[in-house]
Amino acid sequence: MESRTLREIAKVIRSKNAKPFRITLDVLFDRQDVFDYVKSTGALSVETVAKAYGLPTDAFTSSFVFDAGMAFKFTYRRPVVQGSVGDTDIYGAQQHAPLFDIRIPWSVEAPEVA
Repeated sequence: MESRTLREIAKVIRSKNAKPFRITLDVLFDRQDVFDYVKSTGALSVETVAKAYGLPTDAFTSSFVFDAGMAFKFTYRRPVVQGSVGDTDIYGAQQHAPLFDIRIPWSVEAPEVA
């Protein structure tokens, strides 16, 4: 079975602060068929994201699918408190890159993507 990376199929992949102790990751789609397909595979999960980040799954405090926004959201505990010594990204805006290469199985039933 073929696969596609999130960077190939998602419209927006971003990270941001979720107050000083957490970072939220968002994966948003601009096509309902692609969003529905990704959701149906189960490939975008806490386990998959934790593996991409090298974190234990219990570092994640929440994850959910927001159907109305065609989005997946994951929140994990920051390794250091925002703005403290050792914080390399005070805004949490540069933490999304590990999501880019998460692979989603792409079968013949998958929607056509450019």
